[in-house]
Formats: sequence, C-alpha cells, structure tokens
Amino acid sequence: MTEPNENTLWGRVIVEELVANGIDAVCVAPGSRSTPLTVAVAQHPEMRVYSHLDERSAAYFALGRARRTGTPTPLICTSGTAAANFHPAVIEADQSRVPMVLLTADRPRELQDSGANQTIDQEKLYGDAVRQYRSLPEPAPEPRRLRSLRTTLSRAVATATDTPAGPVHLNVPVSKPLEPTPVEGAVPDDLPERAPVGANGRDGPMVRTTRGDRTLSASELSALADRLDRERGLIVAGPSNGPTPDRDALAALVDATGFPVLADPLSGHRFGSHVVDRPICGGYDSYLDAGEWPDPDAVLRFGASPTSKTLRHWLRDADAAQFVVDPAGQWREATFTATDLVVADPTGLATGLAERLDRPATAWTERFETAEARYWDLAERAHDEQFFEGTVAATVASAVPDPTTVMVSNSMPVRDLDRFGRPRAADVTVLGNRGASGIDGITSTGLGAGSATDDPLVVLTGDLAYYHDMNGLLAVGRCDVDATVVLVNNDGGGIFHELPIESFEPPFTDQFRTPHGLDFEPTGALYDLEYGRVEDRGALADAVASSAGASGTQIVECRFDSERSHRYRDRVHERVRESL
Repeated sequence: MTEPNENTLWGRVIVEELVANGIDAVCVAPGSRSTPLTVAVAQHPEMRVYSHLDERSAAYFALGRARRTGTPTPLICTSGTAAANFHPAVIEADQSRVPMVLLTADRPRELQDSGANQTIDQEKLYGDAVRQYRSLPEPAPEPRRLRSLRTTLSRAVATATDTPAGPVHLNVPVSKPLEPTPVEGAVPDDLPERAPVGANGRDGPMVRTTRGDRTLSASELSALADRLDRERGLIVAGPSNGPTPDRDALAALVDATGFPVLADPLSGHRFGSHVVDRPICGGYDSYLDAGEWPDPDAVLRFGASPTSKTLRHWLRDADAAQFVVDPAGQWREATFTATDLVVADPTGLATGLAERLDRPATAWTERFETAEARYWDLAERAHDEQFFEGTVAATVASAVPDPTTVMVSNSMPVRDLDRFGRPRAADVTVLGNRGASGIDGITSTGLGAGSATDDPLVVLTGDLAYYHDMNGLLAVGRCDVDATVVLVNNDGGGIFHELPIESFEPPFTDQFRTPHGLDFEPTGALYDLEYGRVEDRGALADAVASSAGASGTQIVECRFDSERSHRYRDRVHERVRESL
C-alpha cells in the first residue's frame, strides 16, 4: 500500500533516510506547514521526537544534544518566523563546529512574493552560517526526484558531520493537503516497482561517505618534532566539543615531552584520569601575569582560542614558535601571532609526535607545577574566607559526581570555572557555547546535552542567561530530562564590572549592569521544579551532590552582590601575584 498523498510520501522518505544515516532523534516545533514531516517522525518506530513549543529553545536543545553525541539532532519547524528563531543556535553551531540539520517547511513557490500568510523568503535564510543550503524539490512520485531526495538527505548528514562540522539547511516547500489525507491517483500503487530505490531506499544510507584523516608524512612529523624539541615547550588545550587530541594521545605526548598543559575547562582535558601525575594546569589565568614568567620556546595549540584573556595576552606577547593545529585548516587565533598552521588530525599528530620525542621534564615544567600548587592553596583559602561567585564554580567542579556532564554559561560563570575549576581525576564533561559566546539558549543547550547521556547533568548559569532562556525549562517535563541548575544571581550583568565602562556613571548601572530585581523562585512552581537557595560553600556542595543523585530537577540559587564579588576576585588575584 502506498502513501495517501505526495506530501506523506515525501515525509516518509525524508525520515527513512535520516534513520538510515544514523539519526535517532529530532526536535520538532509545532506548526501546520511542517505537518508531513511531523507526522512522519512521529510514526517512525526508530525516531525519538523531542517536542518544543519555542523554536529558539528547540534549536539550542538540538545543539546541546549534538555537542554531547557528535551526531546532529535535526530540527523541524513550520514556515515564517519559526525558522528565523533557529538562527541564534545556527550561528553558534557554525562558530563552534557542532553538527546540525535544519528542515524548515515552506510555502510552495507560487505563493512566494504574493502576500500569502506566514510566507517569508526562506532561501538561504541563514546566509554563510551553514555549510550547505538546498531547497528540496516539491513532492512528486517520480523515480529520479525520489533518488535525488534521498541523496540530498544522506549528503546533508555527511556534510554536517564533516570537518569542520556545522549546520546544513534544507528548505522543504510543500503544498496542501498537508495531512495524510487520501488523494486519489497522487501516488501510484506500483511506485515501489517503478522506483524501487527511490521509494524503498537501500540497505543503509542512499550514499555512504568515507572520509580519510588529514595526516602528516613521516618526514613532516619528524621536522615538526625537531622544532618542538625545546627546553621550554608548552601545550595549550583550548575549547573543543570533545577532548582534542583524545586523552590517551595527549597523555602520551606529555609523557614524551614533559611539557605542561594549560587546559581550558572546555577542552576536555581539565578533568579526567589522565591528569594524575601529569602537569595538567588550570590556575594559569591567575598566575601567568604574576612575576616575570620567561617566554616559552615552542607552543603547540589545540582547539579554539582559550577562554582566559590572561593566557591569550601572554601568548600574544611571547617570543616563541606557536603551532596552531586545526584539521579544517581554518585560522582560530585572533591575536595573529602564531607562526605555523598545522592542518592535521590532532590525535594522529599527537601520537606521531610522542613517538618521535623523548625528553625529561625540566625546571620549566617544575615552575608550572609549583605555581599550580601555590595557586590552588591560595584559592582554597579564599573560598574558605568568603563565599563569592568564584566559589560557586569551584564547588561545582569539585562536588559533581564522577561522571557528570556540566553545561556552563558565558559571561562570568565560564570565566570563574576557568580560574577556579581545579583539575580533577574524574570524568567530568564540561560544555559551553563559546563559538559566538552568547548568553541565549544556555539552559536549553544543557538540557539537550543531558538528554543524550545517563550522566547527571549540572547547568551552571547566571541570572541574565537564566532569564533569557526560561522558556527552555519547559523541556524538563516535555523531554524528560533531569538536571541540577546552579543559578548565580547577582542581579544584572556582573561582567561589566570587568570593563572600563564601570567608571562611567551614568550610564553604567542603567544601561550596562541593568539590575532587574527579579525573584526567580516562582519559576520553580511554574515549571514544577524544586527551588532552593544556599548561602555558603558547604551547603552548595551538599545541594549539588544531593541533586545530582536524585530524580527530578532542582534549581539551586546563590545570590551575590556583583560588585563585591568582583572586588574580591581582584583581591584574590593580587594575593596570587604577591605570593608568586
């Protein structure tokens, strides 16, 4: 038996091809024009559907799930501004190389530029933020068109997960009837015989994509190893969607070189069993500008640009050979001081270099280890002395169970985690939206990541980010995700205390810090979540550990005066400088 109409056929083929390419979940926002797609995913036994009422939250949820899995969670929406609300997450996916597939339903071409309701120009809606754009052919039971449709879907998934990964936009124009209403003669009964491949697909995806890794030749590896064979060598691990290189390869490279690793909290290397007995450093944001640090001789850089401004500026001013490793061959070093771009698979590169280098740790590495020990001792004393915003990040890093997935917000939370999140031999996966570094969609990204793992989920967020994505909390119930949300509430944009504008009053308070005076406790009742406040480090540690091991979602709020926290951060930093 064939489908009742052409649109139903189209929906089935699209979903079948997604499943054949390893897709097992989609995010759907309700709407009429997308009915054929929504019905198809809802009816497919191997597809999990995450239903969202807000397209922006849906897109960030899909982003978070893809961050955690490495596989896109396709997005489906109706026509018009629904598709435009995906745009912020598309930008983040592009900038941070997260795979994403967008299926935006559209009016047929004859209704374009006609004043038809809910019709906008969706052609190349996301501009250069997508790796590929295609407007799918309108539904018709034609063998070649069906093969084209399947091929396009297979290629879309392959492109989204290629190097660099990113979003792919497929616009899906369809005419009425949108529901699976029978239309006599629309889909011939003998279509499976006339178009066996197009109608039924293949055993597996329509097109299998085989990729080769970018590797250096033996002579190129040896030449690079010679240039890295220096007394003051350094490895910098910047933000990445997964440990880059993988943890075993990095461990082997450190063992072969003795080089210290400055590990961003989003690198996948700040936490994990590989940190045991190796110089994995996390306190550099506070001590690299303490005293006269000698320049490194050679720096091997993985991942994106580090979160730490102190580190970025230190590298900018260093007289050193700096090797930026990027398998996509793109430039991700905004100070323009790196000397070499190495286009290679990071894990293969690290493994190859480890086989060619054999040098002991030097006084250079011991200096970092000494600084780390002194720094973390001073930081512990600071947390004992005063409960401030940095204490929250430190406590989350130390109190979450092994394993845990942590989603950290932009602005001050990620900076505090960078400075106060001590390296730990626990399987803690830390995620953040540092591609475009926005505060939108933080909660939704975290919930999306949590939906993809059995690990406990902790979302560390600020009050403005929490406010910005309160709609995302609906996914807790609708998508069956448990979480611990640690809310740092300093009543406005505390990060602006870090900038020179702080000294200009007005307009600093009203136009930059922008205190909102909101009480977020009612969000607990609104979304049926447990809500509580803590006022000291011990209570926070207990609340995080208890929530992570419990069912349901708990909001743990910590209230601060942003200026007081900022001044105390500065005091701690000065103590470190004086001590070192």
